[in-house]
Amino acid sequence: MDKAELTMIENLYKNTGRTLEEWVKLVREKKFEKHGEILKFLKETHSFTHGFANMVAHKAKGSDAGSVDDKQLLVDGQYKGKEHFKPVYDRLISEITKFGNDIEIAPKKTYVSLRRKKQFAILNPVTKTRFEIGLNMKGEAGKGKLDVITSANAMCSHVIKLDSEGGIDREVLNWIRSAYDHAG
Repeated sequence: MDKAELTMIENLYKNTGRTLEEWVKLVREKKFEKHGEILKFLKETHSFTHGFANMVAHKAKGSDAGSVDDKQLLVDGQYKGKEHFKPVYDRLISEITKFGNDIEIAPKKTYVSLRRKKQFAILNPVTKTRFEIGLNMKGEAGKGKLDVITSANAMCSHVIKLDSEGGIDREVLNWIRSAYDHAG
């Protein structure tokens, strides 16, 4: 478990008076089918922020990197039926890891989170025709391939949409580098 996750778990207890284990037990007792149902329950019933609700949901569903022995199984599962996007992921990881040796690659069930001191990017094969790079760059205007996310409680502030490995160009890598730099 990394330092950021440990801090979040400590803050969850400080903020709610319940441990992560107690929240996971409560959520599992509700027998929710979907991740979104857990988020809604925790936010609406218990006034959770998106970050805390997401952490509890992942732990309850066993869909975070800390809940599996082989993290590669989570990544492989993301590309079932979307195998043509695996080279996009592989190229991005290859390029991004050149930024520094302080990057944590944290696979979840449906995306991969990239963190330094905080999350700076998400790599997500969203559909069979769209791969998204979510970036945390609050305050940055949308420009070029970088679009601002306007939905409430989004895990990222911006998104870059790709349809193939050919869409990875200097602009895309520069935006990711900028998000990386701001997360340090």
